[in-house]
Amino acid sequence: MGPVARGCLAVESGRLLTVIWHHRVGHVRLGESLIEGFMIDKSDNNSYDRDAKTVSRDMRQFLQQIATGPALSKDLSATDARSGMEYILDGRADEVQAAIFLIALRMKRETIEELHGVLQALLARTKTIEVDVPDLIDIADPFDGYVRGVPIAPFLPPLLAACGVPTVSNGVSSMGPKYGITAHRVLGAAGCPVDLTPELAASLIADNDIGWSYVDQSQACPALYGLLELRTRIVKRPCLTTLEVLLGPMRAKRTHLMTGYVHKPYPPIYTELARLAGYSSAMVVRGIEGGVIPSLNQVSKYFSYQDEMPDEEMRLDPKAAGVISVTRTVPWPVDKERLESHDGLINYCVEQGLSALGGEAGPFREGLLYSASLCLLHLGRALDWATARVCATKALDSGEGLARFQRATQQQ
Repeated sequence: MGPVARGCLAVESGRLLTVIWHHRVGHVRLGESLIEGFMIDKSDNNSYDRDAKTVSRDMRQFLQQIATGPALSKDLSATDARSGMEYILDGRADEVQAAIFLIALRMKRETIEELHGVLQALLARTKTIEVDVPDLIDIADPFDGYVRGVPIAPFLPPLLAACGVPTVSNGVSSMGPKYGITAHRVLGAAGCPVDLTPELAASLIADNDIGWSYVDQSQACPALYGLLELRTRIVKRPCLTTLEVLLGPMRAKRTHLMTGYVHKPYPPIYTELARLAGYSSAMVVRGIEGGVIPSLNQVSKYFSYQDEMPDEEMRLDPKAAGVISVTRTVPWPVDKERLESHDGLINYCVEQGLSALGGEAGPFREGLLYSASLCLLHLGRALDWATARVCATKALDSGEGLARFQRATQQQ
């Protein structure tokens, strides 16, 4: 086998060959696997058996702590939470134990230390590429998509790029429990590349004529993506749902997280974890369906931080931002049934998004301008809502946002 870059998971039929993400580059020969920084020769069955017994013993210990009911369960240290997650990601934990580990953490409610540990395991297995731009906005919309209205966020990156702010978005094709309309499906239907390697995505972001891209979890963190079926079978959202938006496979000199939330306890959790993950700043928006687009006709809020400064809470008033809309988001058509299928709904999203980038008035356009203005304010590119909206409107009405979208579709 040739050089292994940081972050790879390979399974060879008949013989498990596990390669853990490391910052250094190494070489792995068949018959060996890199486990926690040590080369284990699988021709030595005793060594391999000893490792398997260690994993089984550790997982049993972890489960005895966290899965003994509401009165007796105990919290894991960050180190133990990381070890348990590493065993699962690397395919070394028993599948039943893996499922119990994730469910038990959620049922007892994860501590911030446990979330730290699991996040560290995920970050260590995420392929991270440096992008040669000063600032980069990392948009992490809900990975399980939208079901109550048309998603706007898939079309936000090209508009931000047209405003001079390189942007990346992340996601997967489909995920439970909602199995809604995702950025992957919308962008793919519109002709944009959605299976780019992180290296190719970085080149599009650094391209002055494009300035944005999409990175799929299957490319950025294959070990986490490999748990998709397990997550489907355990039904309930595990802590992975919270943490997967923080992996940031694209990093610039300053990288700024933009994500959403629904439940009140989550903003301070997201901001603390974003700091741990290395983000220079974060915007955590109370958006539609937990996404990054706020309500277009109701007051909302968002939480943020900048560098070492403390968290701040900001009131989001669509009227103050110049938003004109009678609906909370872009609604589905009244005769939604005519679209007949999931693909029909996705094509409708594409039509609405491209029309808005083309300058058509309506709630889709308002959602794009609202969120783009918020980003410009957060980055200090505008001093007030009026100035930010003027900048975003100019980028939209000039056709530059649409042009950048179209240039990305030519990169297949």
